[in-house]
Amino acid sequence: MGRQSDGLPTNIYHVLALPLPERALIWRIRKHLSRRGVRSRPPKVHRISRASGGAVAVGLGDDASVLRIPKNHELLVTTDFSLEDTHFRREWHPPESVGHRCLARGLSDIAAMGGEPMAAFLSLALPAKLPQKWVDQFLKGLLKLAKRFNVQLAGGDTAESPQSVLSDIVVVGSVLKDKAVLRSGAQPRDRIYVTGQLGGSAAALALLRSGTRRLDPKSFPRHFFPEPRIEVGRVLREKRIAMSMIDLSDGLSTDISHLCEESGCGAEIREEAISRARIDKRREVDLDLALHGGEDYELLCTASPNTRVPAAIAGIEITEIGEIIRGRRLTLRKASGANGKFEPRGWEHFRR
Repeated sequence: MGRQSDGLPTNIYHVLALPLPERALIWRIRKHLSRRGVRSRPPKVHRISRASGGAVAVGLGDDASVLRIPKNHELLVTTDFSLEDTHFRREWHPPESVGHRCLARGLSDIAAMGGEPMAAFLSLALPAKLPQKWVDQFLKGLLKLAKRFNVQLAGGDTAESPQSVLSDIVVVGSVLKDKAVLRSGAQPRDRIYVTGQLGGSAAALALLRSGTRRLDPKSFPRHFFPEPRIEVGRVLREKRIAMSMIDLSDGLSTDISHLCEESGCGAEIREEAISRARIDKRREVDLDLALHGGEDYELLCTASPNTRVPAAIAGIEITEIGEIIRGRRLTLRKASGANGKFEPRGWEHFRR
């Protein structure tokens, strides 16, 4: 067999544009890492420190990875599926966007705990007829985001799926012992805040579903390339601003209900206070999308009424949108002053 310019054998997988065999695919992933200055197996050190070689002591190439946990820290671990035709469609989403979004989901969970991301583990199930170019672009999007947040791809798994792309991302982070910001810390009279603007991702998805036009990912970054709020979450924790926190992945109405359930309280949201995203930099998205649309990956937190919350952190706008109340009810106060029930209408798996 001959060899291509990248050193891989030219075999039937390349002729038919199929994904590479498992061992060759893993080899290729390791090559992607080396191109981006990420070592799959850094030199062994004895002092546990991020500065002494990163969080990953042993990465790809062994049966398990070895991570260094900073002194006096606890480990944060989160996992998220990205399923074709559920979280993305190949005809709508470029592979680089799919890879970015896959990792962004996990990073956003770490941000919601006020944590520092350390490493990621990627498991991929790929159909036999998927072109290798799609896989390469997927990895490019994922690793580009990983490099920005100093996250090393430390391991994972590969498998063949019957017909669809399935990816599972595990993101590991750390936070000072007993300092993670939980969903369960909200108290009555706490003020409710959100970062950024809401509804932008859902508005783009609505346009895609309508079939009216093909969207340019650069014009709709909130959907195609969402930004995990790692720095904002860290500041909210370090300055002891946030008493509780959650990331807005399933929609404001659903995620505030999750936070209130864990805290044993209710919430009153002011409709007119919601900061809505804009489409084409001109018109605001529909209020319904801002209230219930998912995949914004902004942060929602609560703070004591005696705490000064800055108008922005790391250049990201912080907006007060309501108050935690006693009881378990969720209320939406309309601009007219009337109150209505604020029912969770965001994303929920298995709901019919």
